[in-house]
Amino acid sequence: MVGLEGNHINLRALVLEDLAFLYTIENDESLWELSQIETPFSKDVLQKYLETAQINIKKLKQLRLVITSKTNDPLGFIDLFDFDLQNKHAGVSIVILEKHRGKGYGKDALSVLMDYSFNKLGLHQLYSNVLEDNNVSIRLFESVGFEKVGLKKKWRFYKGQYKNEYLFQFINHVS
Repeated sequence: MVGLEGNHINLRALVLEDLAFLYTIENDESLWELSQIETPFSKDVLQKYLETAQINIKKLKQLRLVITSKTNDPLGFIDLFDFDLQNKHAGVSIVILEKHRGKGYGKDALSVLMDYSFNKLGLHQLYSNVLEDNNVSIRLFESVGFEKVGLKKKWRFYKGQYKNEYLFQFINHVS
């Protein structure tokens, strides 16, 4: 995939030159609660990941794309995971660097990924899991038409505390 264009962002495949950016995001402890990571990643581990990230989504069952500005500055990542071709659905997660949040980049990236998922990958639906207190992500997913379809009570345990998690779903009624 060469890249996907939005109004204000582009989505592109990971390349080896993304190692430093990936290292920064994956080792940002403020994001660990969201990604359910408990320990830092080494650059060696992340480099091995980058070397295999180009394998077909149908084989890996996941796809991570870099969200970039129109001048190719990295802004964050957007992922498809639990890719299920038989049932035509996948999960979605997104992270934008804090200094770039609130500028519409997440909404643009999510809209582009949705179009790609439905029109190129042939998916029928996408879902996302969002912590109940993550109001920014809740507004993001609702702004592009995701529906809150469930609440998983005391679903996530982090730093000695349970938190509830919403399940959001977008069903493509065109397919």
